[in-house]
Amino acid sequence: MPVRSSYGEQSASLVWFRNDLRLEDNPALVAAAESGEPVIPVFVWSPQEESPWAPGAASRWWLHQSLTRLDQALRHKGGRLVVRRGPALAALQSLVAETGASAVFWNRRYEPLVRRRDTELEAALRADGIEVRTFNASLLFEPWTVRTKAEKPFQVFAPFWKACLASTAPAPPLAAPGRLRGPRRWPKSVGLEALELEPRADWASGLRETWHPGESGAREQLERFVDEALLHYPAGRDRPAMALTSRLSPHLRFGEIGPRQVWQAVNARACAERLPGLLRGAEVYLRELGWREFAYHLLFHFPHTPELPLRSEFERFPWDDDERSLRAWQRGRTGYPMIDAGMRELWATGWMHNRVRMLVASFLVKDLLLSWRSGAEWFWDTLADADLANNTLGWQWTAGCGADAAPYFRVFNPISQGEKFDAAGDYVRRWVPELARLPAAWIHKPWQAPASVLIDAGVAIGRTYPAPIIDHAAARRRALAALASIKKGSR
Repeated sequence: MPVRSSYGEQSASLVWFRNDLRLEDNPALVAAAESGEPVIPVFVWSPQEESPWAPGAASRWWLHQSLTRLDQALRHKGGRLVVRRGPALAALQSLVAETGASAVFWNRRYEPLVRRRDTELEAALRADGIEVRTFNASLLFEPWTVRTKAEKPFQVFAPFWKACLASTAPAPPLAAPGRLRGPRRWPKSVGLEALELEPRADWASGLRETWHPGESGAREQLERFVDEALLHYPAGRDRPAMALTSRLSPHLRFGEIGPRQVWQAVNARACAERLPGLLRGAEVYLRELGWREFAYHLLFHFPHTPELPLRSEFERFPWDDDERSLRAWQRGRTGYPMIDAGMRELWATGWMHNRVRMLVASFLVKDLLLSWRSGAEWFWDTLADADLANNTLGWQWTAGCGADAAPYFRVFNPISQGEKFDAAGDYVRRWVPELARLPAAWIHKPWQAPASVLIDAGVAIGRTYPAPIIDHAAARRRALAALASIKKGSR
């Protein structure tokens, strides 16, 4: 016998939005719309269920903007977003009781705490007689679908991606549903402002100037990339002063666009003209998208890695504990211009170029000998695209303690890396303006510049710009000695 709610509805379908804040290529929303029942879109704010990996400050700012735009898009279709506070099970059960919903639809997530919560939640809803349907909206290849010949998870990227490319191609993205059928009476919703996602002190002006959160902003960013940057991506992706990366990471993080949409758009652009440069650009970029898939593969199969190294011998690594050095790194005051430029870009915009992410991470764990966990925690709070899978993979890769990790003895030189990838110093001049008048020959090593050059540029080392907080050559030797100590201990 159909359930009748206090709102007079016989039945409805709840669509639980999470990291899938879009209408296009949203399988849960499409399936709910096709069911013929009234559709009630829901967002549940429940950070306590994801602690210690609840969204950080920059991610919360983005989330507020994205939810606002999702609600606007839903209203354009005849729906609206119902916002509730968690715990998630209690919120969904309450909505089921209020609306007479007979089904709950959602797109799957893969973080360890969330997977455990979702499993328990699904069982509880089914026990209440509620249909639960889940879908893949976040990945091209879900973690359990790609295995080695020995039926084990991959730990090296190249064979993982080869196996992905040899499997069934990703399905075409789904069109957004047409007009949404809503209930006769909408359940109450918490105002977004009440969630206090935006900062009380207005530190987000740089994010507002840099980004346009939401599905339409994601679509515009993708179009810009495939039309203007894809051709130049293979060489340009390592040049932080140039806008030749996709800058889609925050949009993918919140599911304002899905990887199937990106896959289709990149391939369509490359195949439309069949130019060798575009084909090469698509190959290189989609491989980078594959690293995102690999990150989720690792997080799913090795759920301890956000807290512990995949390579257990690194649990004995003699990390330093220097709060002053950590603070200098966080604030972009290390005295190494390329490092400081990256950290200041992060602080101002909630984002950092990927090449620079590798440099600042290497500097923290190898020059300063500070734990990768400290870096991961800082990135988690300051990155708008903070994603547990990608964040964990990136930091463990740099620290040498994860899957397919860079050898620990590979220590990026912040001077030579700057000279190679920011030869004219444009990136440094933008983010470290106190060095803007230095000639390119000295901008990545200002402490070595002749006194006359520093005077002409208005730079006083130790006053207007800090001296290096550590000597890179000595730091490299110390890092290699620390590595030798854990190797010796493992014998």
